[in-house]
Amino acid sequence: MIIEAGCVGRERELGELTARVFGAVGPSFVLVTGPAGIGKSTLLRRLRQTLAARGARVSAPASLPDPSAAFGDRTAVVLVDDADTVAAEMLAALRASAAAHPEAPTTVVLAAEHLTAAIASLLPDTLRLAGLDRAAVAELAVARRRSVHPSLLDELTRHTAGSPREVVALLEELPDDFWLRADARLPAPAAESARVHDLLDRCRPETRRLIEALAVVDDPGSLDVAAQVAEIDDVLRTLDDAVGTGLVAAPAAVDPASIRPRIASPAMRAAILQATGLHRTGLLNLRAADLVSDPVQRIRFRLAASPVADPALADEVAALAADYGAAGEWAQAASLYREAGRLTDDPLQHAERVTLSVDALLADGDCHTASSMVSAVESLRETPLRNATLAYLAILHGRSAEARVRLDRAWDIVNFEREPNTAALIAQRYVLHCLVRCQGDGLVEWADRAGAMAGPSSPAGVEAAAIRGLGLAWSGRPDEAVAAYEQLRSDVQFGTYAQRVAVGHGWLHLGLDDVDTARTSLETAVALADLGGSKRITLWGLGWLARLQFVTGEWDAALTTIGQSRRLAESSGIALATPLADWTATQIHCLRGDHAAAEAAVTHSARLAGDYEIMQIPLLLARAQIAEAAADYNKVTRILSPLRLLARTTPALTEPGWWPWIDVLANALVLDGQLEAADTLLTPYEERVAARGHRSSGARVRYARGRYLGAIGDIPAARRHFEEALDLLDGLSLRHDEARVNFAYGQTLRRAGKRRAADTVISTARDIYQSLGATTYVQRCDRELKAGGLHTPRAERGSVQLTPQEESVTALVASGLTNREVAAQLYISPKTVQYHLTRVFAKLGVRSRSELAALRAGGPD
Repeated sequence: MIIEAGCVGRERELGELTARVFGAVGPSFVLVTGPAGIGKSTLLRRLRQTLAARGARVSAPASLPDPSAAFGDRTAVVLVDDADTVAAEMLAALRASAAAHPEAPTTVVLAAEHLTAAIASLLPDTLRLAGLDRAAVAELAVARRRSVHPSLLDELTRHTAGSPREVVALLEELPDDFWLRADARLPAPAAESARVHDLLDRCRPETRRLIEALAVVDDPGSLDVAAQVAEIDDVLRTLDDAVGTGLVAAPAAVDPASIRPRIASPAMRAAILQATGLHRTGLLNLRAADLVSDPVQRIRFRLAASPVADPALADEVAALAADYGAAGEWAQAASLYREAGRLTDDPLQHAERVTLSVDALLADGDCHTASSMVSAVESLRETPLRNATLAYLAILHGRSAEARVRLDRAWDIVNFEREPNTAALIAQRYVLHCLVRCQGDGLVEWADRAGAMAGPSSPAGVEAAAIRGLGLAWSGRPDEAVAAYEQLRSDVQFGTYAQRVAVGHGWLHLGLDDVDTARTSLETAVALADLGGSKRITLWGLGWLARLQFVTGEWDAALTTIGQSRRLAESSGIALATPLADWTATQIHCLRGDHAAAEAAVTHSARLAGDYEIMQIPLLLARAQIAEAAADYNKVTRILSPLRLLARTTPALTEPGWWPWIDVLANALVLDGQLEAADTLLTPYEERVAARGHRSSGARVRYARGRYLGAIGDIPAARRHFEEALDLLDGLSLRHDEARVNFAYGQTLRRAGKRRAADTVISTARDIYQSLGATTYVQRCDRELKAGGLHTPRAERGSVQLTPQEESVTALVASGLTNREVAAQLYISPKTVQYHLTRVFAKLGVRSRSELAALRAGGPD
């Protein structure tokens, strides 16, 4: 049976081939190649449909009695499927026809699994089809109405190497409930299993034994172990035979000492083990366990051979899991705890090991798999560990109230003398809870408690210490925070815990304006993700790295980082850090004029509905950015007002360097005419910024104060504040802040009638915004420059003489803005807008806004 996968995940290849066909200026040959089942024929069918719909002449060898007929003046394509089975004479005829028509815009696209001499003689360009990625595999699952657990989706992609044929086969062969299990073991597709069975049956006995042993050992570096398991003497000859079956991948090295054989694919390995049978596979695993010296390998083989409870082995596995957990290798620890639970018959020990497995999954950041096991954990009797684990899941999902209830209950019932490690674990979870509530003092208190109970070198102690410095900084003790992280970095230089320290260190230094140090640490933390780092920690690293890239003006890089963050958040199921990434995305999209993308980013965060401060604060800032980009400053004040109330219980909100909202709100209050409220908001914050000596916060607060002083008419003081703001930013590489200060400075000068000075400052802002691609503010700068009159050629104003300010009012009113919105855009009062509008109506002879819009739509008067 031929299973149609549909042309999913091939948009790039399809676009490349289509562009090649329509861009042809002469004949050319393209070879599409890849293993069987990778989708070559499907791609050619889709290409045929696409090209025919766009008017290209499409043909195949069977419809070409005379190949030269395809080579003419019109764009044409010849599609040759299974080209490695097509007669060499046909390919030679196509080559001759191409040579005879050197100007014909004809492209010959061939699909083949193998490169034959006849294909090679065409000298084709080659397009190799790789396996589908996770997103494409997910699309295939949706198309077949399969709901696949996210963890199993990852495994399906790996197991099939992204082969569309194998993906579709498994989706159609396995029942619905299979795909909902996170820990399901994927078999080989039926067709592949039958093919492998047949190949094994035709092997020599020793060849089959070696293939079976390689499948059991599953380690390219253990050929000697596999050979001993299979009881093979002539290893190289037997390996040659095994490679000849296609079941074993051809070794990359010729040197026998460097040969690292492996089964050709995960699905093929599953088929081999199916053919080997449970009994013989178990015996081979036990034999392998006797041959290896590494205790981890030995336990792995013993586990594979143990289908029933084995208390002694369960204890060994649990001890090994604890060692991995202590080293921060949580994914491995979770797997081992799960196996230990499977082998444990004592109900209490079984419950503890299942719970520890879920806890380790959460520490690794695999919320999807952990969530699939929650029902099993909730069915267990209540223990402090159970409550701490369920609280951990609530934290990562952003459910503050639930997390606090479960943590309080865990703390109430834990026995500190009998369960000191569990008590330390609960304290460390309180640390996380305080972190995402932005509670600095509570964070430090619980971190110290966790370290005292478990010891500074314990997993709970190190995890708490990696966060403690942030609590110190949020509590107004930045120097202590820096010293604490420097000590911690010298103590924890390697392993997965180094990633936690790197993120905390980078987050701290970003808040302290040390951009270069922050970049080094955050990039290190992200890079450690591929070396066993936690998904949860990696998400924070990506979120703050994107933030750094935004403030320094690396917006394209920031969007790339945000894309990584979103993919990881989706695959892990962790919602907590998503609003941070979406806030940065919203700002970039707003400033670049892509309002639909900005709204989509805010909607994405709002759907998570988490109630932690670290989710709500960036969500409010993102919404405020959208309102500010629309010059709706009254809406900005409404959106950010809740932060004033929240700041009473969250000192980190008013600690300089962490959340840039006070200057945004103060600016909006000034532009909305609420001058007294702006002054009241700024005064205590200015005192705190001065006490801390924080440069970027000092620049932002001076920018907001400059706005206020300009609004009350104290222009000399306003100029002094703006100049001080620019001096503070000098050397910090915070390009968005530089543009923002210059823009506000220029607007203030223009309002004061200092047009030439305003022109210089706004031009600087415009240059920075232009370099960032911030089209929204480039346009605003252009309007300011035009309103100033120095850059407005008289010919642009038409035969009716409008002043520069009248021109600006006219353009904005004609675009549909209200007087209030125009006032906000031009930094003037609504009454002034109405005054200019009345004069414009008289000059242009119109009586309404609609007539003005119609007049401007038809061109200048």
